[in-house]
Amino acid sequence: MTITLTEKAEFRLRAFIQGSADPGNTTKGIRIGVSDGGCSGYQYTLDITTAPTEDDLIFQQGRVPVYINRESAPLLDGIVVDYVEGILESGFKFSNPNATETCGCGQSFKAGDCTPSATPCS
Repeated sequence: MTITLTEKAEFRLRAFIQGSADPGNTTKGIRIGVSDGGCSGYQYTLDITTAPTEDDLIFQQGRVPVYINRESAPLLDGIVVDYVEGILESGFKFSNPNATETCGCGQSFKAGDCTPSATPCS
């Protein structure tokens, strides 16, 4: 299983981790996952977490610990997480080789026959 953070994404995520409460916590990291939702069926989740759970796969990207739950892992294998800055929009962008379709907002995707029912974009 591979997960890649671009240099910009790693820098931004590291800043979020350092800026969150409990700066001395050495197990603090980023949890990347998927949940049912979004206009295509699955939506990405990205959160700061204080420690991995016993079910997490653990990766190190530069100086950023990355935790992924085992249920999300097959849908995230090979993903590249980038951070883009623009005049109209800035944020994390996901390039997922497992996505068979993505929506216009770029935050949700469909993955073959295993995608749950989608909800309309709002």
